[in-house]
Amino acid sequence: MTVPDTEWVGRTFQQEAGRSLAALVAAFGDVDLAEDAMQEAFARALDRWPEVGLPANPGGWITTTARRCAIDILRRDRRGSDLLARAHPVDLIGGPPGGDHDRGRGVTASDDGHPSQEEVVVDERLRLLFMCCHPALPLDGRVALTLRLLGGLSTAEVARAFLVSEPTMAQRLVRAKHKIVAATIPFAMPAEADLPERLDAVLGVVYLIHNAGSNAPEDGSRPSPRREAMRLARLLHELMPDEPEVTGLLALLLLADARQHARWDDDGRLVLLRDQDRSRWSPRLVAEGQALVRSCLRRNRPGPYQVQAAISAVHADAVRVEDTDWPQVLALYDHLAELDPSPVVSLNRAVAVAEVHGAASALAQVEALGGLEGYPPWHVTRGEFLARLGNPDGAREALRRALDLASDDGTRRHLQRRLAELDGPPATGGAQTASTS
Repeated sequence: MTVPDTEWVGRTFQQEAGRSLAALVAAFGDVDLAEDAMQEAFARALDRWPEVGLPANPGGWITTTARRCAIDILRRDRRGSDLLARAHPVDLIGGPPGGDHDRGRGVTASDDGHPSQEEVVVDERLRLLFMCCHPALPLDGRVALTLRLLGGLSTAEVARAFLVSEPTMAQRLVRAKHKIVAATIPFAMPAEADLPERLDAVLGVVYLIHNAGSNAPEDGSRPSPRREAMRLARLLHELMPDEPEVTGLLALLLLADARQHARWDDDGRLVLLRDQDRSRWSPRLVAEGQALVRSCLRRNRPGPYQVQAAISAVHADAVRVEDTDWPQVLALYDHLAELDPSPVVSLNRAVAVAEVHGAASALAQVEALGGLEGYPPWHVTRGEFLARLGNPDGAREALRRALDLASDDGTRRHLQRRLAELDGPPATGGAQTASTS
């Protein structure tokens, strides 16, 4: 018998919370009730598991126990009688914790033509994800709600992940949940005609969550949004394997994560792509990401995430930075600019232009871009091009401006070192932007 400690109970709950909470929202249609029931189930697990051991199917135990807790809550609340009457009794009651119902839930395949329990649970999680990322919700509310409900993070953990106070995050979550009720946002998959727009919103939120966790080294004192985004991307790919942009996003995140341990030095300074120790890249993640890139591009429905993943795959092919196939990178950026004609894409494309056609041509293109004066990578890229063209004073001015705008310690430390280098021997490094680090 495995006897878990309190920390183990907490980890198991976090891993299973999204699955169980989705089942409760599906059964009751009430996010607050589902969360309250999960809290009571968590308290019962803390009380029971260390005494009798971990159940054979912790996820099934949590789901069934939380359902029973929800019924208890509704019975204590007169207002819950109508909701209880509308809910499906089989879905609500299930079997005894640890019984056949639990063992089957989430692991049994269907052989009678009806959806299996796993298919039902997967569908519930997908609906919950689309509800959290509904376009009617503000972007910060979508991100917070997705991490809270699907990521299984507590309000305090979500607040720490985004460096805001717990009361601020709590208010953000309350507003998002009120908006779901006020706008009558359904717990349902969007219609097929609406799927592209809604899927774009979901992918955008997952990408944003990943980026939020990629701007600093791993910090064991707070949850990692990057890891949660990876888990959500894997979930989406599991649920929608035929959507090439979903595959492209997962590939992009895998290839980015493959470089994570090389992106920061021992002093917490950002290390640019060209300076990274490529032996520290994860070959397992590179191989998985590149296989997914090949898989999605074979469908011949390229989208922005697929093309970005393809660019990352080309970088991963190079054993040394000198081996990078820059003409191919530039061709892919040309394609990306057609799909997503944004100034940020043009800025990143300029890095490839510098490698293929020289820094003077790239600098002219960077300085022609508008709307990026408050974007640190624009100043960094411009400064590096100026340095390569023998204009150290202009380079220092641009990098100092980037330093003023930088929001994370790792980037600030990198820029401080780069400025010190400009005061010393002539620099030989090429221009890189944050997106290629």
